[in-house]
Amino acid sequence: MGIRILGTGSFVPEKTVENEEFTKYVETSDEWIVKHSGIRRRHIHDGANFEMAVKAGERALENAGLSPEDLDLILCTTVSSDYYTPSLACVVQGKLGAVNALAFDINAACAGFVFGIDVARMYLQNGYKRVMVISSEKLTQITDFTDRGTCVLFGDGAGAVILEESGKPFASVFGTDGKGAFTLFARHPQNPVPFVETRATASCDGFPESRDGVLYMDGHKVYKFAVTVMPKAVRESCEKYGITPDDLDWLIPHQANIRIIQTAVSALKFPMEKTICNIAERANTSSACIPIALDEAIRDGRIKRGQTICTVGFGAGLVYGSAVFEY
Repeated sequence: MGIRILGTGSFVPEKTVENEEFTKYVETSDEWIVKHSGIRRRHIHDGANFEMAVKAGERALENAGLSPEDLDLILCTTVSSDYYTPSLACVVQGKLGAVNALAFDINAACAGFVFGIDVARMYLQNGYKRVMVISSEKLTQITDFTDRGTCVLFGDGAGAVILEESGKPFASVFGTDGKGAFTLFARHPQNPVPFVETRATASCDGFPESRDGVLYMDGHKVYKFAVTVMPKAVRESCEKYGITPDDLDWLIPHQANIRIIQTAVSALKFPMEKTICNIAERANTSSACIPIALDEAIRDGRIKRGQTICTVGFGAGLVYGSAVFEY
């Protein structure tokens, strides 16, 4: 059994930062950033992550014509929650007033939204009626703005969908390569403990040396992983669905880097014209990339009811996921 999207919503902060503004802090240029990433600007939120998640959730409820009390479950995907605990989902549940909804978080990095809709589908198969999946990321709070290779890539935003069970087909494929965990990560800051020797900032866990609390990325290794697993995952999920990639109406990939997207699409021999891409204006918002792009494409009329969509993402872990379903 599959899923039916009842409503979508997204929130992108009003504040934008153009590429040229980074030249004040690191050695870079607008030309270099556009050439290497496809990004021209990104949006930055000056408040809490949960504020963006709530806004996206409210817009999805409005789009679906539902009230918060109609939700049975809220799943939030994030790597940039405001708190260690409680979960982002619990905060959102309270702020929305979704008093009947169970709530918890999923951390599958940039593939989080694809994981989230698959988890939602399992709950829908087990008696839950309406599930909201919100992917909300304040990546700028864990960005190293002294690292010219990564600081230009990330932005903030949130996207949400409300799902119910459908008799229509659904197919998904997921994978993990934990041996690549060291290629993309952010350590929690360490709180001193009086009974043990405090861990030095330098690595003692087999991971590369990096600053606590900010993202580290081995771009070359992440690129090689992405351009391999993305076309593989799309082919395999389409095969499970009973179609080929040629039969898809739309492909919505994770918006990490325009070169990754173009290479993966080329490997699939899939047209860029049917690939939804908003990286130039939104940058990389981790798990929020796909639902923001989905909501924008539905609202501007590109995606229409009855069309077949493939979502595909990859991220820290290393993990990847792809899902095919009908809108």
